[in-house]
Formats: sequence, C-alpha cells, structure tokens
Amino acid sequence: MCAVFNAAKSASIRPEVTHSPALDLHGAQLAAASFGRPSSVNLHDYFRINAARAVFALLDLAGPLDQSRAIIDAAQSTLRSSGMQLLAKEDVNEADAMIEVCVQMNRAILQTAERVFPCPVFAGCYNETLGTVCYVNAGHTPGLLRDAAGITELGATGLPLGLFSHSAADASIVAVEPGAALLVVSRGLVEARRKKTEFGLPRVKDIFLLMPGQSAQEVCAALLEKVQEFMAGIPAPNDVTAICLSRQQQANPLPRSMDKGLPA
Repeated sequence: MCAVFNAAKSASIRPEVTHSPALDLHGAQLAAASFGRPSSVNLHDYFRINAARAVFALLDLAGPLDQSRAIIDAAQSTLRSSGMQLLAKEDVNEADAMIEVCVQMNRAILQTAERVFPCPVFAGCYNETLGTVCYVNAGHTPGLLRDAAGITELGATGLPLGLFSHSAADASIVAVEPGAALLVVSRGLVEARRKKTEFGLPRVKDIFLLMPGQSAQEVCAALLEKVQEFMAGIPAPNDVTAICLSRQQQANPLPRSMDKGLPA
C-alpha cells in the first residue's frame, strides 16, 4: 500500500522547467527549455554573431555531472570563441566556418576528456538576411524543419564529436521560410518513458505539426508540457531539452494572383 501511495504522490509532481531567455532576431526568435536530473547535463546555447547571423547548438553528453561539467564548459567556450571568430565576416563561407567550429569543439572535448567521450551535437548558424540555417549534425537526434511542405528531418552529417581527433562532419544548408520553424530536441526527450513506452521522435513530429504560428518560446514550453504529461511524474533519467528557431509569418502577404505579376 505504501508503494502505491508513493507512486500516486510522485505522479502529481512535475519537475520544474527551466526556460532560457529568448533571443529575438529580425522576424525570428531562438529559445530553449529543459528539465531533468541535476546529475546529468547537456549544452544548449545560442548567441548573436553580428547583425546578420546567430549561432545555436545542442550537445548531448552521457555520464554524471561531475565528469561532464568540464567537457561542457570547454565545448561551450570553444563554440562561442570560434563562432565569433569564424562567422563574423560578412562574406564568410558559412559551411566551411561551421565545419571548422565543430573541428575546434571536437579538439577541445578530446583534450578536456583525455579519452574517447562521445558527444553528439547539432549546431547551426541562422542567416537573418537570407533566412537560411547552415548546420552540422554530428551524430545527434535529427533536427526537425516544419514548413508549408510538412516536416523534414535534418539527419546526421557526420559522427559524434569526441571520438576521433581528425574527424569532421559535413555542413548542409536549409531555407527557413516565413512561418516555418526548426526544432532540435535532446536524446533524453526522445527517450523519455512511461512504463515500456518511449515518447519517441514520431510523437515529437505530431506535436510540432500542431504549433503553426507559435513563437520559439511557445513551441519549447508546449512540447515540454506534453513530455511531462506523458511521463506522469516519473523522474527523467536524462536532461529533457528542446531548442527552437521560429520565423514569423509575413504580415499581409499579397494574394497569389498579384504575387505572380511581380518581377522576379
């Protein structure tokens, strides 16, 4: 009877969600939210490079906090310093720069860990002028791009960081049209469980499809609320994190008949 009472009591308690301050861009927004065990950690970060670019990243790390904190700090410091250095110039090749950012992060992780320490990472550079994201997915959960065509998975472009000293993931570029959004979630979110059932990426897609027009903050908050409802108070074994880039819908778009008459 005591075990049943304790289970019922825990089911009514939800872990506190931490919302990172949103980064408001020109017609877009970056935001993140997370909850989970204090003994586990991942890196989610975003920051402005200049008037036209912003960088964001989500890095999953296995293991207890006391072992991974130094690695996370090294990865974040390198992400920020190399990102500012390599992506600041207006005419920079974003794909080459993002690959080099991940190369430097990989080097920092290996030097800090002093051993093989797999670190899947999804890192992207949003170009506010072009409305594009140049991204590297080093063995991470696929990014999800939602636009008028539906949802597209942005799968792995290389191996996780922290494995090989000379490993480099490729970079790809996708367009994020007005009204579209890009969502990246941690492995802990996808693997959140209720009994033997996993939350899963298909469930994330279904929820994401029902959020057109919402800000990045709203997307992250609504998704994590759904995860908490699914888990019914069961403690999360790993960090549950979502990071989102959302573009606003264009105001008062021209009717399609008028748009056809405009010059290209």
